[in-house]
Formats: sequence, structure tokens, C-alpha cells
Amino acid sequence: MQTFSQSFVIGTPVCTHTQRTRRVRHRAQRINATVATEPRTQLKTTQSEKIFKEAQTMLPGGVNSPVRAFKSVGGQPIIFDSVKGSKCYDVDGNEYIDYVGSWGPAIVGHANDEVNAALKAQVDKGTSFGAPCELENKLARVVIDRVPCLEMVRFVNSGTEACLSVLRLMRAFTGRNKLLKFSGCYHGHADSFLVQAGSGVATLGLPDSPGVPAASTAATLTAQYNNLDSVRDVFAANKGEIAGVILEPVVGNSGYIAPTKEFLQGIQDIAREDGALLCFDEVMTGFRIAKGCAQEYFGITPDLTTLGKVIGGGLPVGAYGGRADIMKMVAPSGPMYQAGTLSGNPLAMTAGLKTLEILDRPGAYEHLEKVTGRLIEGILQAGRDAGHAVTGGHISGMYGFFFVDGEVSNFEDAAKQDTAKFGRWHRGMLERGIYLAPSAYEAGFTSLAHTEEDIDKTIAAAREVMQSL
Repeated sequence: MQTFSQSFVIGTPVCTHTQRTRRVRHRAQRINATVATEPRTQLKTTQSEKIFKEAQTMLPGGVNSPVRAFKSVGGQPIIFDSVKGSKCYDVDGNEYIDYVGSWGPAIVGHANDEVNAALKAQVDKGTSFGAPCELENKLARVVIDRVPCLEMVRFVNSGTEACLSVLRLMRAFTGRNKLLKFSGCYHGHADSFLVQAGSGVATLGLPDSPGVPAASTAATLTAQYNNLDSVRDVFAANKGEIAGVILEPVVGNSGYIAPTKEFLQGIQDIAREDGALLCFDEVMTGFRIAKGCAQEYFGITPDLTTLGKVIGGGLPVGAYGGRADIMKMVAPSGPMYQAGTLSGNPLAMTAGLKTLEILDRPGAYEHLEKVTGRLIEGILQAGRDAGHAVTGGHISGMYGFFFVDGEVSNFEDAAKQDTAKFGRWHRGMLERGIYLAPSAYEAGFTSLAHTEEDIDKTIAAAREVMQSL
């Protein structure tokens, strides 16, 4: 069993004051003296190129999710062969330190031995029942115990499914139709959400998605993240008509953008006064930034929450839940219909249970804070030392940065970043064995498997690449 340091407080944002800067420079000097990155060489990608060329004849764009195609960073995607711990390995035999983590689920490390053992034992008992099983109760009990707003929960199969279901639930419970979301926040690809949706849409430069009828988005309203005045204006213009507000409590789909607590509290106050519901989309932040998710971290309890990623331990999963009086609207308890063939399947429940058990061990979140803080501090200092305008931050195991002057508080700020420079940065890091999200509009993730050596190597590579841009 891995032992984690307990000396760091969860959620320390990146500081820019003199003391922290001197400490980072001292670390950088130590890293440069002790860690040598491999000389930059052209990656051997023969097999990746062959497989991706074939994929393009069968899969749209050669991938099953757009951001994987590397279109915004140049080059072509590497094709994974296997993963373990903090590392990923491609079909050409290259090894990388991974800061994507399957886009968040791999918080205890890839192919964790304990998670794998639990899954192998469950496979012998069955992979899908299509009927109730006790594992659903067990995972529900753990999730309800940890997440402040949850009194009841419904498991589904993806974050998209969770978000489209919670939208229907908010409308059913309030008898209203309109939804307020925030520019740059992504809540899956359901029609109603594909309005100023950030993430993959921003990565590909698409304003919205063709094929979405105007009627599907007519009831979707948008406001600016971290801007309470814009929220007040929307509510004032639609008084008594908004069913609910949904947002990422920490944005990860416009890059990493943290809220102010005043912003989150203000949204809750405005929504309550108008009779609207508040939903935190914690598909990304859930169990990653704190044991009780972002709502525990910020001390703001919403009416509803969507979850995914971590609660499936690397298997397809999603969930939505909240106050019991609202959740009792869901069939078969109530009239709002939602169903799923593989919902609550025993493999996802098993992997989720073991993952949350590991996260509950002493020192887990302290470890995430420690390695992530060192990582982002080192990257930012490397950029500044090389003369680049950079800004960024982290909370626990979630981080990000931008090539831009000034702070980034919303998608509009993020859109000012130098995405061309980010593309060169991404390629330079890839050449040095560091696998990062292939988009300037995505957050990064660490895991319990990331070591001090991983961070040292990454910072050393970052210094080389920043100097070369």
C-alpha cells in the first residue's frame, strides 16, 4: 500500500508572492541539477500513424471523441497500448508521464492493482445483470455519505446522461422550462447544453453544433462565469421562468478556472429567491478536489449534483442526485421518466467502490495537493523565467494554466490565450515523454500514483520546452 504525505492542506491556490517564487526557483535549481530529460528527438510513431490512418476510414475523424484527434495542437494522436500507475505506453513503445488520466477517472492511478483485483473477482460473477444488485446500494451509501447535497442518487452510464437527466428533473419539479448555464461550461452533448459549451466545441472552433434545432436551445440562457451581475440580469429578464441553474463549480472545460466563493454563494441566493434549483455539475470535480467534492470544499450545498468519472473507477458511469423531495419525482417513484440498460452495472459499481475506498485512506488528498501544487508552480515559474506571459492554478488533483497576460476568470478571458503557442508547448512536452491534454481548453489531472520523480522530470522538461518556444 502506498503511503502518502499528510503535510499539505487541500486546495491551496497558486501564489505569486515573493516567498513562494523564491521557493519555486530553489526547487527548479535542484531539479535542473538532479534530473536530465532525454534529448529532444522525433518520436517514433510508425505504428500510431498506421493505426490512425486505418481508423480514419472507419471512425469519423479517426476517433470516438473529438479532442483525441490532436487537431488543435497539431500532429496526429499517439495510439495507446497500455497504462499503469502514472504512465501510459503507446504502440511504438514510447513511455509518457500522463496528466490526462483518462480525462479524470484514473485518480488512484491507471490499472490500480486493488481495483483490478476487485474487477476480476466480479467478472467471474457477471458483468451485467439488468436487475438490482447490492453493489448499487453499497456505492450509493458511500456517495450519499460523502456528498453534502445527496439524499438520494440515480446511477446512469455517462456524465452526459446524468446532465440531460437532471435538466429534465429540474423542469419536472419546478414546472418551468428555462435553464441557465454559463459560457464555457460543458455539460455533455445533449442538444440543450450545446450553447457556448467550451471544451471540445472551443477546441475545434465550432460556435455550436449543426443538427441542434433552434427550438432545443430556445430555453437555454447563458451568463458569464464569475460575474454575478450577468446572473442577476438573466433572472431579472426571466423572472419566475427559470427551472434551474447548472454550472461546473470549478471549470475544467475552458481550461482550469476557479470560482470565487462569493460567486457560488451569490448564484445560490439568486436562484432560491426566484424559486429555481441549483445544480453543481461535479462530473469532473467530484471526489477529485475534496472528499465531499467541490460543494464541501467551498461550503455551498446545491439542490442537485451530477457525478461521473471517479465514481466509476475508470469504467463508464454517471450519476445524478440531491434532495429526496426532488429525486422522488424520478420514475418509478414519480412521473419523470429515465431508464438505462446498463445503469448500476456491477463492474462500474465495483470499480467505483474500490476507488472511493482508496481515496478515503489517510494522506490521499494531501498527496494530490502536494504533487499538483509542485507541478503547476514549476510550470508557471518555467514559463516566467523564459519570458512568457502565463497564469494558472490548482485545487487538489486538478490544475491548469494559460499562455495569457492577466488572470483568467471566465471563458472570455480564456479565449484570449495564445493557442498556437500552447500547441508548440504540447508537442515539445510530448517529445520529452510528457502526455498532456491535447487542447488549451482542458484542465489537467494528477493521481495518487504520481511521484516526486514524475514531477521533477515534468518540470525539467517544462523548462526546456518553455525556453524553446
